[in-house]
Amino acid sequence: MSDFAALHGAGDPLILPNVWDVASARQLAGAGFPALGTTSLGVAAANGLPDGQGVICAETVRLVAAVASLPVCLTADIETGSVEAAAAVAAAGAVGVNMEDAMGSATAHAALIRAVKRHVPGLFVNARTDTYWQRPGDLQETLTRVRLYADAGADGVFVPGLADPADIAAVVAAVDIPVNVLFLPDRHTVAALTDLGVRRISTGSLLFRAALAASVQTARAVRDGLPITAALPSYEQVNVADQPGVPTGGR
Repeated sequence: MSDFAALHGAGDPLILPNVWDVASARQLAGAGFPALGTTSLGVAAANGLPDGQGVICAETVRLVAAVASLPVCLTADIETGSVEAAAAVAAAGAVGVNMEDAMGSATAHAALIRAVKRHVPGLFVNARTDTYWQRPGDLQETLTRVRLYADAGADGVFVPGLADPADIAAVVAAVDIPVNVLFLPDRHTVAALTDLGVRRISTGSLLFRAALAASVQTARAVRDGLPITAALPSYEQVNVADQPGVPTGGR
């Protein structure tokens, strides 16, 4: 965990792209990102499953194992999580987990954090609270929860949906561990979040949704005779010819 934890230190925040399959992980690792996270929505949707229902643990473990050899730190979104799920992704090669409270009992989530840190002490636990995700935003409850999770041993706290600069600053000031914010393209800039003291900026499902949009846009361009303007990776850049069982020769 030490290398991954160090990425949350002083200086520029950790920009954490979230991946949903081996191809997206390989491309982003090749682009020079030192750490990647999984996106529960991307993993769920790519496998025809619902997000947030606790049904993608096996898929997440398989993804972690499949990309563990890449030269990056990998953290896994295990939704609300469990000790068993945390141990499974750690065994597969993850150095961290993201565990969400989904606005359930804060005390129960703190107990889960303690249990995970006790059973998998080397795992970086990013404790997510959904106070700005499940509702419009409740700063006081957010501060109570992030303090409780920090006291329980979390290595970082994550508040997706947090957008107002004053609210972000208040969360950063409330705890002595790194604060993670979900990047909102219409509300955030990396420079502004850096100035507010945010130590980790996640893309969440943004890249997955952007890939879907680009796929549909490209298909429509082919159908309608429009130019394809995206800078696409080549067949050779995407093909994994050195992995056993991967067929070659197609296009």
